[in-house]
Amino acid sequence: MKYDIIVIGSGPGGYVAAIRASQLGKKVAIVEKAELGGVCLNWGCIPTKALLKSAQVFSYCKNASHYGVAVEGEVKPDFEKIVARSRTVAETMSKGVAFLMKKNNIDIITGFGRLAGESKVDVEGTIYEAENIILATGARPREMGFMPIDHRYVLSSKDALALETLPATMIVVGSGAIGSELAFFYASLGVKVTIVEYMPQIMPLEDEEVAKTIERVFRRQRIAMMTSTTVKGVAVEEGRCHVTVEGKKGEEVLEADVVLSAVGIKSNIENIGLEELGIRVERDKVVVDEAYRTNVEGVYAIGDIIA
Repeated sequence: MKYDIIVIGSGPGGYVAAIRASQLGKKVAIVEKAELGGVCLNWGCIPTKALLKSAQVFSYCKNASHYGVAVEGEVKPDFEKIVARSRTVAETMSKGVAFLMKKNNIDIITGFGRLAGESKVDVEGTIYEAENIILATGARPREMGFMPIDHRYVLSSKDALALETLPATMIVVGSGAIGSELAFFYASLGVKVTIVEYMPQIMPLEDEEVAKTIERVFRRQRIAMMTSTTVKGVAVEEGRCHVTVEGKKGEEVLEADVVLSAVGIKSNIENIGLEELGIRVERDKVVVDEAYRTNVEGVYAIGDIIA
């Protein structure tokens, strides 16, 4: 089948591009290997905010007397239900994207999509043609060699969004948006959290004033923060994580039930046919011009895979 535009990836970049193209009269298909809405709606921004909302409500209940509200009995978080609510919110959003695809007459092609030559996209062995192709394949959690993710003791952000039980202690490596949000959430539920950050300030990509404000909030949450600290290795012994770090006090070993690896994201550009078409890549990013055009005519790139 031939389309005017095929979008590979259905995250906030991809599905919005597909909708607008359809509204402008183009015949559009969108390729997605997992849930519609991409990481943001299913395993990132949206479920994280749902967890944080539950933490906020828990905080309100604990401090209800400050607002003139009497709450009798002990207020406790039901971790299983908090996670279940977050997953339901994400699923509802994903279904909303499916509705928008149907409403705008956009074909959904399920599977892993890759460029297969000029104006062609291969999805699990089936070839589709399009005058223009938009690459919106997004990103995934970055994994470091000294801290391999095993999904049980060393967690990715996706793992941390759907834990079955609440750990007593957690070490968060990295204090960007992902690490900071999840550190705050778990600390709000009573987990003893330690943040380890390589840079001199937490949230290193933010303004110093912002970082200092968040630091004060974290202190009130009793989150321990170690900045200018390097993680040298993670070992699991007898069901406990032993994290070797080197910082202002020299080398030491920290212990926790789990470690959250939040050391950034990596663009999903492998095995999508870039090399075969000669599409330029620099520093793990697809090179585009001001109109998101790659160096190959008819192929565009948007979102986390560009600088």
